[in-house]
Amino acid sequence: MAKKSDTQAPASSMRRGKTGRVFVWIILVLLIAGLAGFGAGGLGGSIASIGKVGETEISVQDFQRALQQELSFETRRRGAPVSIQQARAEGLDQRVLERLAGVAALSEETKMAKLSVGDAEVANQLRAVPAFQGPDGQFNRDSYEFALRQNGTRPGEFEDELRLTAARNILQQSVTGGLTVDETYASTIYGFLGERRSFRWAIVDAAMLDGETPAPTDAQLQSFYETNGSQFETPEVRKVTYAWITPEMIIDKIEVDEAQLRELYDARAEQYIQPERRLVERLGFADAEAAAAAKTQIDAGEITFDQLVTDRGLTLQDVDQGEVSRDDLTAEVADAVFALTEPGVTDPVNTSLGPVLYRVNALLEATTVTFEDARSELTGEFTADRARRDIGDQITEFDDLLVGGASIEELGTETDMQSGSLDFTADVSDGIAGYDEFRNEVAQLTTSDFPEIRELSDGGAFAVRLDEIVAPALPPLADIRADVVAAWTADQTAQRLAALGTELQEKVAAGTRMASLDLAAKAETDLGRTDFIEEAPIGMLATVFDLEENGVAFVQGPQGRAALVELTNISAPDTTTERAQALLAQLNSAASEGLAADVFELFGQAVQSQHGLTLDQTAVNAVLTQFGGGHGGI
Repeated sequence: MAKKSDTQAPASSMRRGKTGRVFVWIILVLLIAGLAGFGAGGLGGSIASIGKVGETEISVQDFQRALQQELSFETRRRGAPVSIQQARAEGLDQRVLERLAGVAALSEETKMAKLSVGDAEVANQLRAVPAFQGPDGQFNRDSYEFALRQNGTRPGEFEDELRLTAARNILQQSVTGGLTVDETYASTIYGFLGERRSFRWAIVDAAMLDGETPAPTDAQLQSFYETNGSQFETPEVRKVTYAWITPEMIIDKIEVDEAQLRELYDARAEQYIQPERRLVERLGFADAEAAAAAKTQIDAGEITFDQLVTDRGLTLQDVDQGEVSRDDLTAEVADAVFALTEPGVTDPVNTSLGPVLYRVNALLEATTVTFEDARSELTGEFTADRARRDIGDQITEFDDLLVGGASIEELGTETDMQSGSLDFTADVSDGIAGYDEFRNEVAQLTTSDFPEIRELSDGGAFAVRLDEIVAPALPPLADIRADVVAAWTADQTAQRLAALGTELQEKVAAGTRMASLDLAAKAETDLGRTDFIEEAPIGMLATVFDLEENGVAFVQGPQGRAALVELTNISAPDTTTERAQALLAQLNSAASEGLAADVFELFGQAVQSQHGLTLDQTAVNAVLTQFGGGHGGI
């Protein structure tokens, strides 16, 4: 293993508290997951780092991997692909840079403090990673080196990073160790959230009022119109002129190159041509006798494959091999696995890792999608990608035209962009107004701003000029009379309903039962703060939890919904149960970890400020260009 000459802290210091261990594993998992993003090739070796904090560099590979992780995470979270253009518009690249800068700052502080851990601790961390274990659940050097080799990382580099991560954890422990919240925190939160209340309630509506609300006089309407004029004002209108271009606008102009379509098909051969495959799991044994005995027990129904895995202290995830084809396996293993004509367990197979049982969970037939069958899909992807690239190539041209004095209208006549005008309000969402990038730009423009080219999330681009701002205005009463009458009537009805509700509240508080007031009361028992009551006015349950015992309240919500409520019982949560004690412990633990995380974040910000952050914007842009988003800075 790679060795360090720094002063080493005892390995036992790595085990002080759950928070520290969680911190190490989060970083370790991210580190391993990040290996799948890019190899070590970077930008052809021409640029090594994108910046540094103090003397600790932020490598190009780290930025590439972290950015790929962020895009992959957002794609999974949203259920739709997230482009680099969209990521940059939302500031995701900035978030990645801030995170990397924070890690670099802590690494710099760790080096300055000469903190490190010994080889024994690094070995312990490696042995605990499932990806580096063999079929027997133990650390396997071949599996370890294979996993790193597949992603272009050398063991020494990985171990150095692991050592530095562990050292950062020591630093974290020295800053946040012992930070805990008072136990009353959890009991207070649990008492608040766990409290239950019982009450009676009844709807109070306009049907209970004496007669209809009379029509307003002209004087009443005029007064209401003048007093509440703001609710009848027209919205602010921003009159803009814009030019825009999207891949969809020029996609019909893209010439489809047959040879390139063939290349794209060949590059995706694994997607279109699938050999016969099996879904398999692999369980290793110490010797052939043990493997044979296990297979005999399985065949006799005395034990299941799942039980064998559990008895070994493993999970099904640990033994899962995913989809495999014959080419993925050695000849002997392939013969055993593909000999099964239905799901089941193979006879013991000798491998380089020892005797193994394979369980086949599913048989997947070979499939082939011909080039002709895939042509439509390939053409769509090819033309869309080429259109985005063509727009990217033209952005500089658009910029130059604007800088040279071209107007928005001229962009629409001299380039592939289309120009138009729009009376923009918050309610407009058609066409270009449906893009968040456009809406945000228009919202902050002033009439003195010079138009600039901005990118759209789908690979398009636009420029917009604010021509005029039409301020909100109150139309003449004659033009909106019907709306004002409706608003006045609703307001008067609400006032009459409030007066009735107050009268009913006073009677119930004095001891009159709701039934005696012709109110159809409903009883609710032991409801919590987050429960839902159908047909109840908004805010009624919150009001119930604000009442003192036996309290009465009238609740009036929107859309004319109102209700009278009478609290009948307050039930405090039982904190003596095993479940309650577990929740209290969890609340205290989570709060303590949150406090430690906040303190450590502030510490990291202070460290970064002390050592200083230097970014190479050229290198950052070079990485973004690889992702297809190299215009502009961060």
